[in-house]
Amino acid sequence: MSSKNLGAAPATASAVSTNGKLPMEENEDEEMWKVAVSKFQAREEEIERKKMTVKEKVQQRLGFAEEATRCLTQTLEELEIMGDPMRKEVGMVRKKIDMANRDIKSLAQSCQKKEKEYKETLEAFNEKNKEKTHLVSMLMELLAESERLRMKKLEEINKTVGTMQ
Repeated sequence: MSSKNLGAAPATASAVSTNGKLPMEENEDEEMWKVAVSKFQAREEEIERKKMTVKEKVQQRLGFAEEATRCLTQTLEELEIMGDPMRKEVGMVRKKIDMANRDIKSLAQSCQKKEKEYKETLEAFNEKNKEKTHLVSMLMELLAESERLRMKKLEEINKTVGTMQ
């Protein structure tokens, strides 16, 4: 039985690549890495699309608000020319202008908040990705060290068996 084990050791050693992994494991790791990278890119593209959509909506609303402000300002000027009989209408227009200004402020704050959230999420993602890369490299080192120690132990057993014969 010990001679069978000696014959199996070189075959196992030849199937292991230079970095301590089986070629099939390397392909799986490479495939997992590609999948992870493609998922990350897809998420980045989705975030960018959502960001652009929000930005376009905000720009559109700002355009509407600016147009409304111009229109209301013009109306206010016309009302001021008319005099006191239109005081009530002028007050209503001013209230509408104030409401438009509040909407503009709210939209601007919302946009800034979303951009801040995006930056924070991206930073957290990048940190986790760095951590994962570091852990993968540690794993690779541990696997290489484990294989080296197993090979050393196998050689010692081989020598012991050789001296027993």
